[in-house]
Amino acid sequence: MTDNTTPPAFDAAAFAPSSGGETADFGFRDVPRAEKKPMVRAVFDSVATRYDIMNDVMSLGIHRAWKKIFVAELGAHPDLTLLDLAGGTGDISFGWLRAGGGRAILSDINASMLSVGRGRALERGLISSLAFAVVDAEAIPLPDRSVDRVSIAFGLRNCTDKDAVLREARRVLRPGGRFLCLEFSRVRVAALSPIYDAWSFHVLPRMGAAIAGDRESYQYLAESIRMFPDQETLAAMMRDAGLEHVTVRNLSGGIAAIHSGWRI
Repeated sequence: MTDNTTPPAFDAAAFAPSSGGETADFGFRDVPRAEKKPMVRAVFDSVATRYDIMNDVMSLGIHRAWKKIFVAELGAHPDLTLLDLAGGTGDISFGWLRAGGGRAILSDINASMLSVGRGRALERGLISSLAFAVVDAEAIPLPDRSVDRVSIAFGLRNCTDKDAVLREARRVLRPGGRFLCLEFSRVRVAALSPIYDAWSFHVLPRMGAAIAGDRESYQYLAESIRMFPDQETLAAMMRDAGLEHVTVRNLSGGIAAIHSGWRI
């Protein structure tokens, strides 16, 4: 694809999947399935304006290196189109464009996060190369086989139906397209585990209170990491969704991991 037409924005409200009477995890709590999305939305409404600052503090800046590796894995090319799910404040979309990628759709279910991303794109002179879309990753309002890359960075763990996200990602990929997920994962270095736990459950909530005035949201973020499937489980979920040649790349001893799969 070589045209530079900016794709239109989409509103995913009409495509939202129905909710049953089951429960879903919200951190360490089980909540009615229908309530998880509004609760997650409230978390990110609360942290949106300070999300990037808190990412630096939470990861000691390491998230920037992880994202650079992730963007390199995407294999940007001017003829390829990216759908950036849960793209929030725009780091992955911006990295894709700077690496020479084609048009990108920066999407997020949370309008507050997307608004911050739009402002950052304006500051960086990247607004003309992006479309912005309020999208529920569980029901993507795009045609089958319409994009070349689908990315989701630090967003899959907040989704209620992760299997639906993976199926949708495969559906919208063209044959030969690639899905990549960057997410916190299971630590593989035993010596890191107690340090990581202390940082997550004692330091981060206090930082959230001090920097963002919101201890509870950062407590949820720490808990959501522990509830997320480990490397092998997520790889199996991707295969079950129809993605092939699934690979896993651990970062920083497994604190984060990149999962990759192809639509053949």
